[in-house]
Amino acid sequence: MTYCVGIMTQQGLVLGSDSRTSAGSDQVNTFRKMHTFVQPDERVFILMTSGSLSLAQSVVTLLRRDFDQGAGLATAPTLYDAARVVGDQVRRVSDLDRAALERDDLRFNINIILAGQIRGQKPGLYLIYPQGNPLSATEDAPFLQIGESKYGRPILDRGIQYSQTSLEEAAKYALISFDSTMRSNATVGPPIDLVIYRDGELDVSHHRRFKDKDPHLTDIRGQWEQALRRAVQELPEIRFDNGESSG
Repeated sequence: MTYCVGIMTQQGLVLGSDSRTSAGSDQVNTFRKMHTFVQPDERVFILMTSGSLSLAQSVVTLLRRDFDQGAGLATAPTLYDAARVVGDQVRRVSDLDRAALERDDLRFNINIILAGQIRGQKPGLYLIYPQGNPLSATEDAPFLQIGESKYGRPILDRGIQYSQTSLEEAAKYALISFDSTMRSNATVGPPIDLVIYRDGELDVSHHRRFKDKDPHLTDIRGQWEQALRRAVQELPEIRFDNGESSG
């Protein structure tokens, strides 16, 4: 399983992905699910994948080959067009592999988050579905998730606001979202790749990889749990129909 999240704020983008893959309880491996495509001072794209690892590797390989040759993502005029480029490669891999997969009762399973910026334009965030069609994040819906998303979503729903959440705050929300997911689902796990991208940066210069038992991540987890318990203790007492309180 996988968990990846992209958050868009007025200041830029925060991206996070786990690195755990599993094919049963006795086959757990680590693979990077975040990939960067950068032309410094011109354009930057960050791609995160969930689903079949082999399909994701095929899509990323095709995108990388074209990018290195000055095509595909290297020439897309807008971020929407870049999302379409990614979708075209998803469909290409589908044409190559879907029939063989389905003959063995395996789904064509891949979802992609694409984030980035092209010089002179605003940063953006897209989800590309297995059919290749893109969905854009908006100011009203400023984050996107793929993979095991349900455990980490509530904190994002309550906390993320496009115009008010700073990038530093968004990064903390992302890490808490990962912690909630890892506490509830053992198939999601470290290392966690985290990128903070500031509007106009046009490079990937703020990246950190949190390994298992990273002291900074452990400290955030501990403080969050303590703050949550204090908040519950400070809530008003529950009143029942007979006038008695829960206290």
